[in-house]
Order: sequence, then C-alpha cells, then structure tokens
Amino acid sequence: MTNGIKPITGTWFSIYWKDRRHYYWNGACLEYTDKQWEALIADLHSAGMEYIVMCNTVALDGLAVFRSRYAPMVDMAAEDPLETVMCACDRLDMKLFMSNDYIGETAFGTLMKPENVKLRELLMEELAEKYAHHKSFYGWYWANESWLSPYFQEDFIEYINASSRHARLLTPDAKILTAPYGTSSAVCDDRFVRQLDKLDVDIIAYQDTVGCYATDIAGSERAFAELRKAHDRVPRIALWADVETFTWEGRPNDQATPLIPAEFPRLVSQLKAVSPYVDRTLVFIFQGLFSNPDSIAHTGYDKAAKYWNEYTTWLKTNK
Repeated sequence: MTNGIKPITGTWFSIYWKDRRHYYWNGACLEYTDKQWEALIADLHSAGMEYIVMCNTVALDGLAVFRSRYAPMVDMAAEDPLETVMCACDRLDMKLFMSNDYIGETAFGTLMKPENVKLRELLMEELAEKYAHHKSFYGWYWANESWLSPYFQEDFIEYINASSRHARLLTPDAKILTAPYGTSSAVCDDRFVRQLDKLDVDIIAYQDTVGCYATDIAGSERAFAELRKAHDRVPRIALWADVETFTWEGRPNDQATPLIPAEFPRLVSQLKAVSPYVDRTLVFIFQGLFSNPDSIAHTGYDKAAKYWNEYTTWLKTNK
C-alpha cells in the first residue's frame, strides 16, 4: 500500500491492436525486436507489474499475434513475440492471462453460434498446445465483455461458462478472468448475486469507466462499494479493479481517436477510490501510456515518458 492506496500490479497488454486507440505504441510494437520485447516486460516488472492480461491473440481484423493455423499473423519484426513475452515473464515470475479472442463473430447474439464456439475452442487448444508449458501461463481472459445494466446479459453468462468449461479441460489449474464495463450501475441485490454465482470465473476485474467518461471518481467509489458487498456473498470470485489510465486525444469513446495519458492526479484519485474494496488493481493500460524513457523499449512518445516518471516517482515517495 502507498499511503493507503493500492498500487498498480497488472496491466492489459497488446502485441498488436487494430485501431487508432493504441496509436502511440502500436507502431513501435510492430517494429520491436526480441530484445525490445524482453526490455518492455522488464520495464513493467520494475514498475510493479505482476500480471499481464493479453488484450487479444487475434485482432478484430483477423490477424493473429502468433503463428496460428486459424488466422494469418500480422507482419512484425519479431518471429514470435508472444513466446518472447512469455519467456520474459517466466524469468521474472510474472503471471500472464491468455485471451482466446478475437476470432469469428464477436457481437453479442452471435457468440454462441456453434461455428463461433468451435473456432474459439480450436484457438484455445492451439494456444494451450503452444504456450501452456510456460510457468507464466497463469490463466485465461475472456475478452468479449458484458455491460452491467445493472445485470449481466444471459448470453454473456452462457459465453463465459462455455469458454471456462473448455479452458478447465485444457488447463485445469489456470485462473479465469473477465472484466465487465457499465460498472457505475452496479448493485448488490439478490438477482445480481445469483448471476454472479452462476459465472464460472475466478476473478472479475470491473472497469472503473472513468476514462470513458461513464462515471466520475465518486461514482466509481460507490460502484466498487456495492460490488464489494456482492462479492462478499460470493467469496469464491475475487474482486479486482480495472482502472482506466487514459483520456482521449480527440472525440471520446471513438475507436479512431488515440488514447493518451490522463492527468496524473486523476489517476491517483481513481486508485484511491477503488483501494478499500478490491483485492488487486490492474489498469487499462500501462503499456504504451507509461514508457520508460531510459529503456530500449521506449516508444518515443514524450507524454508516456512523463507518465512513467510521475508514477514511478509516486511509488518511491509514497511507500
């Protein structure tokens, strides 16, 4: 704890992302050598990251971040950046959640079409075959997220449980994570608790949605207080936070608009708001928005260097 505030212990992570939201680091990642991928993981570890959550293994345009039988690989400088990332995580005792998406149709209403279920399962089998031997293969992350309104959609529950059922056959010891949004509408009532208890997951990291302007700091704190009460009634599912570190360079919530670092005091307020209620705080996203200016993996983006310096200084001075 840093003066009562839980520090960031994990981040979502993209090897390649399709749209302009990751503009300020997507290009750098495509050009990274193995040494730079190793340096990036070392940078994240030095800033306190223990958990890496893969945003995707296949991007929305159908390109994979590894050599897959089911999708062509994006053109990158590194031969197998996912292998390199996992080897680096192995050495540093970091834990990685693997995503099985995005492949096939991803819109709600299509997730459980038999051909889409089968394609996701084949991808999971391939990922387990290639990468589950790594000690850093900690778990799975189901990336098609539900909106709390204030309840989960039933097809989301079906999608989660079907994915988890197959994952537990492939990797029985792996933890399973999901990260819903719409958190500001959270409630703790019998209906929500029943839905929560139906979900076959080990961890839920709810998005605080401050970066998407869906709520403010006070709204985030109220929501996580409600979620804490709900999870106390279903204690087998850990409650984590997914704090949004970003704001928008242009129009908010537009996939054509690059994400940029939020003002640092806002981030500290976000961390403070969730800290009393959650077991761990992850963020979307540390990679790219925070970039070590002294590293060979520095993206060259000056605002990310400033964010890195602000956060690492805060960590050192607030212990």
